[in-house]
Amino acid sequence: MIHYPLRVRKLSLATLATSLLPLALLAASQAQAQDDCERGALDAIYCDANGDMVADRPADESQWANPDTLIFAYTPVEDPAIYSDIWQPFIEHLKDVTGRDVRFFAVQSNSAQVEAMRSGRLHIAGFSTGPTPFAVNLAGAVPFALMGADDGRFGYTLQLYTHVDSGIDEMADLEGKRVAHTSPTSNSGNQAPRALFPEMGIVPGEDYEVVYSGSHDQSMLGVVAQDYDAAPVASEVVERMAARDLYDPADVKILYESDSFPTTSYNYAHNLHPDLVDKIEEAFFSFDFAGTELGEEFEGVEKFIPINYQEHWKVIRTIQNANGVEYTPDNLE
Repeated sequence: MIHYPLRVRKLSLATLATSLLPLALLAASQAQAQDDCERGALDAIYCDANGDMVADRPADESQWANPDTLIFAYTPVEDPAIYSDIWQPFIEHLKDVTGRDVRFFAVQSNSAQVEAMRSGRLHIAGFSTGPTPFAVNLAGAVPFALMGADDGRFGYTLQLYTHVDSGIDEMADLEGKRVAHTSPTSNSGNQAPRALFPEMGIVPGEDYEVVYSGSHDQSMLGVVAQDYDAAPVASEVVERMAARDLYDPADVKILYESDSFPTTSYNYAHNLHPDLVDKIEEAFFSFDFAGTELGEEFEGVEKFIPINYQEHWKVIRTIQNANGVEYTPDNLE
């Protein structure tokens, strides 16, 4: 059994479930929609007067949140308990800089994570690449940081894997096969393949059967076990899996690799008090990865670097637009 230090308390999905409403119902229970304002793709409860594509902080200062306890969540992973420990050094740093208690929320799905921020139960979160636009538009998330190198480089690629003994050597060989995509909202695990593969003569869902595995980890392990013929996955995930000896790289081969995409975005809730936001940003940008479990887990990452949604998620919005994605609760899975 893993014991969590009192200063880094882990919140399970069950802990918050009683206070979280489904997104479709929550919309009705929120305050009335904002008066007529510019909002682009944002939900009706938000405004975007400055046109930066993220929700503005409420004009009414009485609506600014300034909690004594901050809830932090990392994107859904195969084993949340492991990541609770890995994130501990950063959470301690966040606690020290903000002067607030900080709790780790172990999310089990993208929809639960978005729902938690929208409901006001989640204040800071790392959202996966594909779900980030859903978090921005449905939950008022404000992306401000990514993990990167000292020289400012960041990102990951879509890698298409198959087993070395699959007999699949090129994209055309996927025809009639069973291919694991991760989840509908995943960028590298679903949206990017649907946008990019047709250019190479293979249409997912038409030329091959799409099976949703639930995660990049499960897709990769399914290829290794030959439960799936192939799988598009995020390079950063499979690299970490290999580093933990979760699979033998000799058992698989890459059929295709894309250009780089932005990786997990780190966000704060749009209605946080500006003084608190300043402290949160200070904590992220002053954190030293060197010698920490977080630095060991995310090899090649040396710091958090500042980003903005409008610029850095343009390629992702383009991919999602090509797939006809609409940012609604029903489309978030």
